[in-house]
Amino acid sequence: MQQTKPKHIYAALGALALITFIGILNETSMNVTYPELASLFHVSLDVVQWITTGYLLMVTITMGTTAYLLRQFTARRLHLVAVTAFIVGDVLSAMAVNLPMLLIGRLIQSVATGLATPILFHLIFTEIPREKLGAMTGFAGMVISFAPALGPTYGGFISEAFSWRMIFWLLLLLALISLVVGQLYIRNRPLGNAQSFSYGSLITLALSLFAVVYACSTIGKSGFGLLFWGLLVAAVICFGLFIYINNHGHSQLFDLTVFKVKPLRLSTLTYFSLQFINIGISLVIPLYAQYVLHTSATVAGLILLPGSVLGAFLAPLAGRLADEQGFRRPVTFGGTLLLVGTACFAVFQHQLTAWWMMLFFVILRAGFNFAFGNTISNASVLVEQRNSSDVNSIFNMVQQFAGSLGTGLLASVIALTQQHSTGSLAQRTFVGGRIDYLLLTAPAVVVVIAIVTNYRWQRQLSKTSK
Repeated sequence: MQQTKPKHIYAALGALALITFIGILNETSMNVTYPELASLFHVSLDVVQWITTGYLLMVTITMGTTAYLLRQFTARRLHLVAVTAFIVGDVLSAMAVNLPMLLIGRLIQSVATGLATPILFHLIFTEIPREKLGAMTGFAGMVISFAPALGPTYGGFISEAFSWRMIFWLLLLLALISLVVGQLYIRNRPLGNAQSFSYGSLITLALSLFAVVYACSTIGKSGFGLLFWGLLVAAVICFGLFIYINNHGHSQLFDLTVFKVKPLRLSTLTYFSLQFINIGISLVIPLYAQYVLHTSATVAGLILLPGSVLGAFLAPLAGRLADEQGFRRPVTFGGTLLLVGTACFAVFQHQLTAWWMMLFFVILRAGFNFAFGNTISNASVLVEQRNSSDVNSIFNMVQQFAGSLGTGLLASVIALTQQHSTGSLAQRTFVGGRIDYLLLTAPAVVVVIAIVTNYRWQRQLSKTSK
C-alpha cells in the first residue's frame, strides 16, 4: 500500500475528521434528553446516563487496541470498519424500543469513534511536516473539543423539533460521505507487528476502567458505601495486573516506557483533566439548566453553542501560535482561562442564569481550546517517532476515559442529591450542581499546576541536553 499523496492527505484527514466529529457529537447529543428518556424508560438519572458513560467507556477500550492495529492494518481498512460500526449502531439506536437496545446500539456506534480518532492523529503525526504539526493538531483538537460541546445544542434542537430518534437518523448522510471520501483518499503503509496482540493487557485494563466508572455510577443510589470502595479496590488490582502483563508478557498493548519521560506524565495528567472538565461541564450545564432554571432542552443546549463556536475558531489559531512561539505560552494561557471560567460556576452559582452560564462557558472553552490540542502536540515531540502511535493511543484513551468518568461521577452526584436531599426537585438539583461545580474546579487547579511544572521540567531537560 502506497503512502498518501501530499495533495490527497487533506482529503483523507477530512474524511477521518468527519467520522470523528459525528462520533464525538453523538457522545453528548443525548445529554439533553436524559429527563425525557428517564421518564420514557422509567429509570433514574444515574441509569440513563449510561448511554453516554457506556459510550465513552467503550470508546476508551477500543482506543486501547489502536497502537497495535495501526501497525498491523492500513488506515483505510480501519476507517471502513469504523464507518460500518457507526452506521449499524446508529440505525439500531434510532430504532430502539427500550433502554438496553439503545445502549447496545450506542456501544456498537462507539467503536467508530474509538478507531477514527487515533487514526486521525496517527496520520497527522506521521504524514504532516513538523512545521505544520501545531496547526493540524489544532484542527483535530477543534473537532474533538467542538463536537461534544455542540452535541447538546444539536440534540436539544432536534429532540424538541422532531424526536430524539432523529438525532441518529440525521447523521447517516455524513457517515456515508466519510465512507466514500475516506476509501478514495486514505493511503498509508503500516509498520507491521513482530508480536501478537496482548489480549491479557486489554482485558485487565478494560476491567480496571469499567470498575472505576461503575463505582462512580453507584454513588447515585448507594453513595460512598461498601460497593463503591470494593469496586475501586478491584480496579486497582486489575490495573496492577495490566501493568505486569503488559510489561512482562510476550507482547504489549502499548509501550509504557514512554512515561520515563517526566514531562510526558504531566502532559497526560493535563490532557485527562482538560477532557474531564470539557465533557463533564457539557453534561452538567444542560441538566442544571433544565432542572434548576426550568429551561427547555433547546435552550439548555444553546447555552453551550457560543463557547463551542468560539473554541472551534480558536483551536487552529492556538496551534499556529504554538508553531511560531512554542507550546508553553498558549498552553499556560489556556490553563489559566480554563480555571477562571470553571471557578465562576462555583463562585457565582446563586446568580447563575442561562446568560451567565453561557458567558462562563465561553471563557472556559477559550481556555480549553488553547491548551487541548497543543498538549497532545507537545507530548508527541517528547518521544521518538517510533513511539508516536503509543502516545497517540494512550492520550486518546486517557481523554475518553476522562469523559466517561466525568459523566458517570457528575451525573451520579446529581442523582444522589435528587433522591436524598430535601426540598423541591430544583432545590435538590441545585445542591448536586454545587458539588459538581466544585468537582470541576479542582482538576482546573491541577491543570494550571501541572502546566507550570511541566514546562519548567522541559526547560531543564533542554538545558541538560545542550
